[in-house]
Amino acid sequence: MFNSITHSQIYVLDQDEALDFYVGKLGLEVSADVDMGFMRWLTISVPGDPERHILLERPGPPSLSDETAGQVRELLTKGAMGGHLIFGTDDCRKTYETLRDRGVEFTEEPTERPYGIDAALRDPFGNSIRFTQRA
Repeated sequence: MFNSITHSQIYVLDQDEALDFYVGKLGLEVSADVDMGFMRWLTISVPGDPERHILLERPGPPSLSDETAGQVRELLTKGAMGGHLIFGTDDCRKTYETLRDRGVEFTEEPTERPYGIDAALRDPFGNSIRFTQRA
């Protein structure tokens, strides 16, 4: 049976803008950037964790029809279609300060929770991102 999750996917409207955000601001790394002709296969990963990838997918063929892709892009633009990512960190407050200094805008500052400390932000496309320091 299954023994891992290798890829997750979120929708982005512009893959180059997504790279600027996820790599340039959040500090993730490109794990694949392949022009497949019918789509661009663009994945990122946490440095030091090459077994888990996030596909930054632009809504469109081959997975969606042109009509459905247009509807997904419209919902994404309205903030109603965002995915969710949760990252782990050893120091939530320090990560928050580093990202804030890089110009990242937050929806929630570091907050004590029963499970640890976490903070929240959204990417330029409305996807929700949290990072957590476990208790």
